[in-house]
Amino acid sequence: MEKGNKKIIRGWVMYDWANSVYNLVISSAIFPIFYDSQTKHAYAASKGYLDGDGLVDVKMIKEHETVLVNFFGTELSSSVLYSFVLSASFLVVSFLSPLLSGVADYTGSKKKFLKFFCYLGSFSCMSLFAFDPSRLELGMLSVFLASIGYWNSLVFYNAFLPEIAEVEDHDRISARGFSMGYIGSMTLLVICLAIIMGIGKEYTRWSFVLVGLWWIGFSQITYRALPNNVYNKTPEKGYIWKGFKELLLVFKEFKKTKRLKRYLLAFFFFNTGVQTVMLMATIFANKEITWPEGSGSSGLIIAILLIQVLGALGAFIMSRVSSKIGNIRTLFISVSIWIVICLGAFFIKTPVEFYILASSVGLVMGGVQAIARSTYSKFLPETTDHASYFSFFDVTEKIGIVLGTLFFGLMEFWTGSIRYSVASVAFFFVFGLIFLMFVPKHERELEAQH
Repeated sequence: MEKGNKKIIRGWVMYDWANSVYNLVISSAIFPIFYDSQTKHAYAASKGYLDGDGLVDVKMIKEHETVLVNFFGTELSSSVLYSFVLSASFLVVSFLSPLLSGVADYTGSKKKFLKFFCYLGSFSCMSLFAFDPSRLELGMLSVFLASIGYWNSLVFYNAFLPEIAEVEDHDRISARGFSMGYIGSMTLLVICLAIIMGIGKEYTRWSFVLVGLWWIGFSQITYRALPNNVYNKTPEKGYIWKGFKELLLVFKEFKKTKRLKRYLLAFFFFNTGVQTVMLMATIFANKEITWPEGSGSSGLIIAILLIQVLGALGAFIMSRVSSKIGNIRTLFISVSIWIVICLGAFFIKTPVEFYILASSVGLVMGGVQAIARSTYSKFLPETTDHASYFSFFDVTEKIGIVLGTLFFGLMEFWTGSIRYSVASVAFFFVFGLIFLMFVPKHERELEAQH
């Protein structure tokens, strides 16, 4: 296949445009606020908090009162449950992606797996339309499956990057993908907000349907552009077992790439911090920021839109910076800023302080994700097993997210304050920064040491 084909690259980039709506509308913006509202209403009803007209009044919930939900007969904090369900989904992704990537590489079927998980995630998002706190187990199953669909699809999507572009173009194309993702997701978010604010909050559920339709619809552009079976592999019977053996062979090769291993170790820590902040920021802001009466949701949405705009800009800036000073140095600067952000989050209380912090998050969020992906792609050895190699990247990411979200939930559980959870995430960035110092610019620098 011809590398650098503009039509194929445009098609690849469009999947970022298609699937990023999950990350914004479901993970960050509308669904977490909807989830918080629904669980608070159910909790207030269970406590008999009623206003003068006999209607449920969530305002009667005290400032530091923990909103509890019943999940399979166990009572726990609504935010703790949310973080635990996400942790469980990432654990499943960590198990599935290496096994399936080996099969995908052996059979040349990355595109089929990409489609399957795209559709799983899309339909799971649409099923959130029926979310009901009285049947919380079913609602959290939708959250669980949507997360699996989104994150597993990225393994096979990312694996196309080294196949469609030359190494020197990876930073630019990866950043372009993230920028398109921010712009696309922001576009749908604005549409959803127009429906909610213009027609009524009761139409919030339709946002989840729109996410699924958008994701499926625009991904068709990607499917038409991306090639099938790039290396013309012809699988034989027993391809699942042979795919597993393929993964083992790749793992043996991987162990020889010392620079790649060192980079993955650093990536494990700093990306754990990035993803944990992204997943739990809305829950934190909804709980801890003192919003003016009746403006909490709109204030959060403004902050999230600000992050999206600056995220697209940050991805572009970081790709330019990396071309001047190199990927590792660029990541070093980004991770240092993340440490300051986490420590600063412990002290913020007002909307203005939150907006300042959100602006900082936006500028480094897009950049660190785009450069982290392209750096890994650049460090790969010559191979046809890109899905298997990217599964190691994905497993590293997901195990980190499992650890991060679990740690976040446990910190709140132990301390009784979500502020300590946010501040503690800084430790992941500190370790990531330390390990980045030991990643050499070239593999041969390591070989010269032995």
